[in-house]
Amino acid sequence: MNQLEIYIDGASQGNPGHSGIGAVIYRGEEKIRELSDYIGIATNNVAEYTALIYALEEALLLKAAELKINTDSQLLARQLNKIYKVKHPGIISLYRRATHLLTGFEKVSVNHIPREQNRLADKLATQGIKDALGNSLI
Repeated sequence: MNQLEIYIDGASQGNPGHSGIGAVIYRGEEKIRELSDYIGIATNNVAEYTALIYALEEALLLKAAELKINTDSQLLARQLNKIYKVKHPGIISLYRRATHLLTGFEKVSVNHIPREQNRLADKLATQGIKDALGNSLI
């Protein structure tokens, strides 16, 4: 069984503001991918969902069957676990895209974790902004 553990984060310099995504993908103890990108002007919640989508697309390419997704976004975790409804118009299409991608996996868990346990994904999200804009703007 191909199981992956994913840590995701979005960063926004202002809300909305310049935004980036970060994700780290592990197979067991081995880190197999780091994702970092600039996504333009967005809210933090849009950045969080975009990070998830990037990570899910990568997991599909890696032919994962099972995913454990870790996020420090309580909102995203609760929406994906169907505790909260998605009401914001800017998030609905991203939520639909993410949930569609999730159907490509046999088993998925989404966990809310403390920020301290998500430092690498956070660093990658911030790095995506820095790489696009230069350190002077951060």
